[in-house]
Amino acid sequence: MMKRNYWILQIFILIVMFQGMDLKAQKKDLMYGKTPDKFFPYNNFQKAYKYYFLEPIQFNGAGREKLPPKDLKEVRIGFLGPLEGSDIVSLGKQMLNGANLAIQEANNKGGYKGLPFKLMVHNDVGLWGAAANEVVKMDDEKVWVWMGSINDIVSHVALRATLKMEMMMVNTGDPDPTFTETNIPWMIRVISDDRQSGYALASYIFEKDKHNRLAVIRTNSRYGRVGVMEFTGVAVRLGHPVRIEERFDDGDTDFKMQLENINRINPDAILIWGNAKESALILNQIRKMGMKQPVYGSDRMVSKEFLKIAGQQAEGIVTTSQYNPNAEIPKLKTFQTNYYKKFGIEPDVFAAHAYDGMNMIIDAIHKVGLNRVLIRDVLSDLKTFQNYHGVTGKIIFDDTWNDIGEIWMAKVQNGKFKFSKSPSMVERKYSTKQAGY
Repeated sequence: MMKRNYWILQIFILIVMFQGMDLKAQKKDLMYGKTPDKFFPYNNFQKAYKYYFLEPIQFNGAGREKLPPKDLKEVRIGFLGPLEGSDIVSLGKQMLNGANLAIQEANNKGGYKGLPFKLMVHNDVGLWGAAANEVVKMDDEKVWVWMGSINDIVSHVALRATLKMEMMMVNTGDPDPTFTETNIPWMIRVISDDRQSGYALASYIFEKDKHNRLAVIRTNSRYGRVGVMEFTGVAVRLGHPVRIEERFDDGDTDFKMQLENINRINPDAILIWGNAKESALILNQIRKMGMKQPVYGSDRMVSKEFLKIAGQQAEGIVTTSQYNPNAEIPKLKTFQTNYYKKFGIEPDVFAAHAYDGMNMIIDAIHKVGLNRVLIRDVLSDLKTFQNYHGVTGKIIFDDTWNDIGEIWMAKVQNGKFKFSKSPSMVERKYSTKQAGY
């Protein structure tokens, strides 16, 4: 009898423990990646037995006691971006410009205790292994922290190298949702990922515009594969699985075969996921073939290159953007004015996020000094940089140090992108102006 009561008690304790675990997991107002309940896998059937990414991974190693050298003449910060030999050089140059502007402004204010900040610039070409070599070079250059990159492959490889070098990485361009899931405590991402864009697009396409039969054509790169993966998962959960998914390679100019396959299933809408040039060429070919379906796109459509190539065909296109360039944020207006004066072009989303990310790096150095581990500590401290207000708006991190700031919808009207709140966007403290650029 006593043995029977013992096992009944143990079972009761286990039940209470599991209920407590579930309650603890559900106490968070914000699910991982700011995922709405209706988009959470299996949420309509049962709660998960275990949740991941609820607590940030910490670095408990040594290094905080190290003092900086006494003979320093400059404070070096690394940069890795696509500047030569890549299909996204224009994006990399914008990111570099944003970082340089932040560095220049910091030096105009006296740098760090009279020492100027210096950007140590490195090029990435999107090749496996090459990025790791550049991170090692930065270590040899004695940089304290570094920024980069945009290409998904580069970022993943560089992240492993930065773990070995114990040198903080601030990513301001890679939207790969899996990037922060590595749980490596030597990085933060200061730009919203494709998970957020996928949620916004799915809500807009299936719930707002009421489409049922969607076709997807995407780049065969990791940017297309991983980005579309999140979108298609949500489409299934909303009851509208993608009817067909066609692929193309970056640099392609003829998409007739893919579009003929799409046309055969008679979709009521088409989603293009790729870089600006190929997306515009695909759109033009869609219309040339007499296909009249509404067309949606990924965030890289939001560029002057896309508008120039697509011309009149761009009218009515809807995509997403990781910030609103027309938001009524005073520091954003100042940034845009100073950026145009210095570089003669308007800043894009990569320039804006690089500017915010570099200012966060500079603020961290001012706060804790020249020590790699302490810089890591303050940049990954959610209390210090949570709700950081930059030119892109409020930057909010989840427990993987992933920026879950708001996603905006961008629609082409009268040849310009007009920005509005995404369907799932919460009310913000600043207003938006419906004007394009």
